[in-house]
Amino acid sequence: MRLLSEFAYGHYVGPLPVIAVVGLATYTLFLAAALTMVFRRWNRRSLRLLFKLHRWIAYAALALATFHLLLGLSVYV
Repeated sequence: MRLLSEFAYGHYVGPLPVIAVVGLATYTLFLAAALTMVFRRWNRRSLRLLFKLHRWIAYAALALATFHLLLGLSVYV
């Protein structure tokens, strides 16, 4: 867990630590998943494609959120 903790807070991507960048990316993916379903109301032709896209964006967001959780918990364990 020490390795994850050093990775989360020891490496920086620009001015932010890695854990903050992963958190922002997770939020962005969850927002994109929600927006695909909002966009579905305006575009009825590609309903099936938007639903599949929504599902895969949500899977990626859940995986990234789990990684973000592990990085955050590595400080306390």
